[in-house]
Amino acid sequence: MGYGNFEVKEFEETVIDIRRISKKTKGGNTIRFSALVVIGDRKGRVGVGLSKALDVSGAIRKAIESAKGKMIRIPLRGTTIPFSVEEKFSAARIILKPAPPGSGIIAGGPIRVVLESAGVRDAVGKILGTKNKASNVYACMKALKTIAKIDMRKKILKEK
Repeated sequence: MGYGNFEVKEFEETVIDIRRISKKTKGGNTIRFSALVVIGDRKGRVGVGLSKALDVSGAIRKAIESAKGKMIRIPLRGTTIPFSVEEKFSAARIILKPAPPGSGIIAGGPIRVVLESAGVRDAVGKILGTKNKASNVYACMKALKTIAKIDMRKKILKEK
């Protein structure tokens, strides 16, 4: 029995931002689109991709491929992150803090998407500085990388 060509997706994909880019050229205007996409498996792996293409679907597809190549694994302590961290990327500053079970993700748009894709269910996040979605997403990824580094150091110290 055939049920069609369903494919089971390994990652959950979320489009955060789509922008139209217009460039003035000798022959007129060139219009392209940029897409910011976050992918994750909700089990501690998350990636972000930003790509441009002539059409929206092409930009999204390229951004997903880019995100798959930039996946990181983050440590989880139960349903939350193990440590509190403050990180800066470009003009964006963000703060991530662990939260008690059942409190949910208390964070603004782009940070919320990244944490949900990573599988964090309880955390507090605050965006300081810019409202640029791309900068805030990259700052959140940098913060998650910092958490992973701290967790690795703590595990190494425990082994000694």
